[in-house]
Amino acid sequence: MIDSRDFARDWVEAWNSHDLTRILAHYDDDVVLVSPRAKSIIGAADGAVRGKAALRDYFATALKRMPDLTFSLDRVYSGVKSVVVEYHTKDGRHGAEFMDFGTSGHVTRVVAHYAG
Repeated sequence: MIDSRDFARDWVEAWNSHDLTRILAHYDDDVVLVSPRAKSIIGAADGAVRGKAALRDYFATALKRMPDLTFSLDRVYSGVKSVVVEYHTKDGRHGAEFMDFGTSGHVTRVVAHYAG
């Protein structure tokens, strides 16, 4: 069983380290991420990034475009084999990501949401 709060803290710390290996350690090889930002960052027409290799490329591009990206954890919502991590960035943007965990204990699906 995954401790949602521990997962969220580790996820935020990984992002704040900008260490792609550490960030990607949270995700399953067959992960699917759906995000409005995938359209603007990598041109994914449907907003979907499929597979860990594509996710690595997406995250690397995002970090290159936003070298000062830093998350602060706001709230964690626990579900059944899922978590929602709500956060804000130092430049005032707010987001929340729904993450589904597979049998491996890694994230298999992500749906990202951002405050308008």
